[in-house]
Formats: sequence, structure tokens, C-alpha cells
Amino acid sequence: MSQRDIHYSLIIKHMDLFEKCDHFETLKYVRKLGIYPYFHELESRQAPVVKMENHRVIMLGSNNYLGFTENEAVIQAGHAALDKYGTGVSGSRFLNGTLDLHLQLEKEIAEFTGYEECMTVSTGFQTNLAIISAICGKDDYILNDRENHASIYDACRLSYAKVLRYRHSDMLDLERQLKSIPENAGKLIVTDGVFSMRGDICKLPEICALAEKYGARVMVDDAHGFGVLGPGGRGTAAHFGLTDKVDITMLTFSKSLASIGGCMLTSHRVADWLRHVSRPFIFSASITPCSAATALEALHQLILDPKRPERLMNIAKYFQKQLLANGVKIIEAPTPIVPIFTYKTLDTLYFGKKMFEEGVYVNPVIAPACVEGECLLRTTLMATHTEPIIDEAVEIIARVLREGAPAM
Repeated sequence: MSQRDIHYSLIIKHMDLFEKCDHFETLKYVRKLGIYPYFHELESRQAPVVKMENHRVIMLGSNNYLGFTENEAVIQAGHAALDKYGTGVSGSRFLNGTLDLHLQLEKEIAEFTGYEECMTVSTGFQTNLAIISAICGKDDYILNDRENHASIYDACRLSYAKVLRYRHSDMLDLERQLKSIPENAGKLIVTDGVFSMRGDICKLPEICALAEKYGARVMVDDAHGFGVLGPGGRGTAAHFGLTDKVDITMLTFSKSLASIGGCMLTSHRVADWLRHVSRPFIFSASITPCSAATALEALHQLILDPKRPERLMNIAKYFQKQLLANGVKIIEAPTPIVPIFTYKTLDTLYFGKKMFEEGVYVNPVIAPACVEGECLLRTTLMATHTEPIIDEAVEIIARVLREGAPAM
């Protein structure tokens, strides 16, 4: 071994595990420029207008699509659950942590969406881990849209299955990948229903047709589709009339249902198996009583007001129309997710900070959440936004973008 090799081996041997934490240069640079965009303090309810860091801000960065976080019936349901059940369950669904409330929530979501079974999980992220890690194994194949949510990618790693990524919504590439898989292998096509960064909807009819042709199963992550698409907000599969063709749908409660948690919708056969083998489900405490009760009451409010998703889409269309009229470049998508082009990373962070200071909260989207050079300001609408609030927000957004970003 040469002196150089010995020196190198000593460096490797004595390198501290935490040394990487001292070399986060991008973070240091962004903070030095004063355009760090994360962890703003919210001091009020999630609503169209909020209080953040002691000033009034129009909220265009929340996933509170139906506006139920400030619905009094939903809030009161949470209070009632705290009084009846206490603050937590102190155990997993598998053991002591199953409440009658959990079973009621599962039953009513399944009935609402048209599935045989619903299985609740502690968070939306964990729901994808619970499903994919259990249903897929080392001899199976997962076909993953490149723009799927990060939780799906982590779930794929946990499953040990072989993962093939197809180009975003590219059905020719999906079919090419399907053809490459051994005919007798297990195959799962996983796609977001509504893609969270660009707001576009998956090509579900084509996906289901290819799944049938090549003997694959279909799973839809409908975190951003439920409460938004389909009759009465029933989601992406219902939007296309394909509920019977989608084998598994996952939902989150932190968006349209104004709570926290998630669930899987599927057949009796699959749900019963997953409840007994899924480690993320078995070894996690179940959803708190308050969270289950608020999600259930939000579902009731949606059933009572089935036109609410339509109002959400109308205000989103109005917002897009006003942005375009003011010369703002956007991705025109048929959902309440409205991305604004900003292209460069530092410009994006600057615009996000400047808009916040002027009274509008938006979410900067930079690499690795998008490709460098295609950075965005991601805005999202609520059914409770009004046209005067939108007009005020558009004026600020358009003015900040016209003024431009300084050289950095």
C-alpha cells in the first residue's frame, strides 16, 4: 500500500459522521442572502387570509382545498372526540389502538368512494409506505411515474421490488417498460392522481388499459385529487369513471379533510392481508381520536355540500384568468394547483420572500423537487377564497414579478 493510500484510509477512518452537516454550503449562502424561504411561523387558523410572523398574509400555499380547517362543525367534532376518548390511543390498530371511531371513518370513506374496504394509517406519507412495502416484494416490479410523490419513491425502496420509472405521463414509455417485464412477474403501476407540483391529472384511462393488457395492478395516490375531482369530490378514479379498474387508491386527510392521517381503499381481500403483514401499519400508533373525528366530520360536510369542489375549481379558474391577464406565466392545469414560472433557483427564492413581505404566501419549488431551470412558485386555492382576495393577491404577484429579482 502506498503512502497516499495509507493517508487516504486514515482520512476515511477518522471522518466524523456529522461532518457533512458543516458543509451545507447552499443553505449557508441562501441564508446569507436573506432569501431562506422555509419554516415561516403561522399564528392563526389555515384560512384564505392568515397571520404569519405578526402580519396579514393571503394564503396561497395551503392544501386546505375545501377550507374545512375553519369549519365550526369540524372543529366541534374534534372537541367532542377529545372529551370522549382523550388525547391519544397509546397503541397500534393491530393491538389496543382501534376505536369505534376508526371503524366508522373507514366504513363511511369506503361507502363514499365506492370501494369495498378502507384501512386508515397514521399519516399520508406512511400510507404509501404501508401499502407498497407490503404488497410488493423482491420478485415484483413497480412502474413509477417520474413525477410521483417522494413517499412513493421511499415506499418502493422499502419494498425491495424492482422499480422502473417511466417518463411523466408518457404512455408509450410506460408500455415499453411493461413489455420488458417477465410475463409471470407481479406488476404494479403507481401514479399520482393529481401531480402536486404541476397540477396536471394522470392519464388514468390509458394506464388502466395498459394494466389490463399486460396483467398489472393499478394504484393511485389521490392525495391532491380527493375532494377536488370527480362527482362530489370522490377523486381521480371517479372523475374518469374507473373506480372498478383502480385496484388501490390512497388518500390523505391533511388536505381536503382538514385533519391528519391517510387511508388505503381497496378490496376486502387486499385490505385483510395488508392489515396483518404491513409493518408501517402494524408497528405505528393509530390516528388520534381528534384527527379521526375531524376527518369524519369534514367528510360529512363534503357530503352535505357536494358543490364545494365545483366552487373550488371556479375560483382556481378565476385565479388563472387574472394571472394571465396580468402577464404572469403559469402552467394552466385543470386543478386548484397553479404553478407560476420563475425558472432560476435564486430568483424563485427571492420572489417568494418578496411576495411574503408584500402580503402573499406562496411555495417556492426548486431542485430537487423540479429540474434546475424549471423552478416554480406553487400556488394552491381554497374553496373559501373570494374574488376580491384573489384580485389583491394577483396585483401583488404581478407587480413583484414585473419588478424582477436583483443580481445575486
